Amino acid sequence: MKIDLPPNPAGHKKYNVWHGVILTWRQHWQMWLILSVLAIAALYGLSLLPIFRAENVSNTATFKPTRESVAVVVAPVVQGDLPVYVTGLGTVTGLRTVTVKSRVDGELVRVAFQEGALIKAGELIAEIDPRPFEIQLMQAEGQLLRDEALLNNAQLDLERYQQLLAQDSISAQQTATQAAVVKQYQGIVTTDKAMVANAKLQLNYAQIKAPIAGRLGLRNVDQGNIVKASDTGGLVVITQTQPIAVVFTLPEDQIPMVMKRLSLGKTVLIEAYDRSGKNKLAEGKLLAVDNQIDPNTGTVKLKSQFDNADMTLFANQFVNIRMKIETLHNVMIVPSAAIQTGNAGAFVYVVQDDQTVVTRKLTLGVVVGEQVAVLEGLKVAEQVVVEGADRLRENAKVKVLNPNNASNKKPPLSSLEAYRLPSQHG
Repeated sequence: MKIDLPPNPAGHKKYNVWHGVILTWRQHWQMWLILSVLAIAALYGLSLLPIFRAENVSNTATFKPTRESVAVVVAPVVQGDLPVYVTGLGTVTGLRTVTVKSRVDGELVRVAFQEGALIKAGELIAEIDPRPFEIQLMQAEGQLLRDEALLNNAQLDLERYQQLLAQDSISAQQTATQAAVVKQYQGIVTTDKAMVANAKLQLNYAQIKAPIAGRLGLRNVDQGNIVKASDTGGLVVITQTQPIAVVFTLPEDQIPMVMKRLSLGKTVLIEAYDRSGKNKLAEGKLLAVDNQIDPNTGTVKLKSQFDNADMTLFANQFVNIRMKIETLHNVMIVPSAAIQTGNAGAFVYVVQDDQTVVTRKLTLGVVVGEQVAVLEGLKVAEQVVVEGADRLRENAKVKVLNPNNASNKKPPLSSLEAYRLPSQHG
């Protein structure tokens, strides 16, 4: 093929032709330089390939399963009695709460109580100005004296009329009229006596006394104010704190257990704990169960009573309630840390004599704190794994770290973690 070349410019070397492309000497040199760099890079990459393969083989080898023993902590299966508790959240309320109000109108001339103090029933709380009521009493008593005198005079006249009627000296009509006058005065005297009694009652109401024993709150009215029977705020609030009540709630599915206990006529014991659930404040008993379920929450209100002799419970205080329902006798008990959950349900790892573990499917009962009742699946004295179970598989070799420390001693009960597992209802 004939190629027509352009004129050779001045200062340029002769043209080169490469695969039909016209190249100058400089372009020809640059092309060979690029090809040389690419060839060197390819040779370097080929030299590193054996190293990468060796590292890959080494990393793969580290993930191969081994038969090394897994360190675990075990605990024995024990047989014994396990109390069943239900828990709830409650609020302390006064067994009785009274807002003390004045029953008459008048000036508050005396406040006889100390705010926050304990008071007994019948003690004086405050006093209303008694003078208006004393005057009303005097008026009522004077009216009574006058009408009693008129009654006595009418009765004497009636006696004379009756004597004259017996002698046929007066008509029977006059005697009957006088008898009616006597009855009229008797009615007036009875009304006067009622007015006297009412005046005495109003005077007695001028002294405001405590209707119940309990703890006084802060006063709402100061001395010198005019108080009325229609005032809604009252003078002070008294809350009965000895004994005291706690209102708490339980889920509706736990109510049948409570009602069964009550139907047997047995006392249901209740313990009250503080907000953290660690410190027990008081012990009491169940007092009453509400007659309906709250449809919004699915819970039922219950009321319990505590003696509160040491005054550890205070009105409107938040408490955690733990109520003992029953005691399961001669059941298998394991620590709750041993229970594992899988697709097939609850299971544990049991350590065998050859220091291997096998999985054992369980039927669980109740969980009380750190203890679990096992209905089926375990035997007494079998060793179950309580720590290190996350690294175990079926037939894995184990190394028991505490073979001499495992004992038949039951783990301590947590104060408030008690509930019935759904599997027991099934």
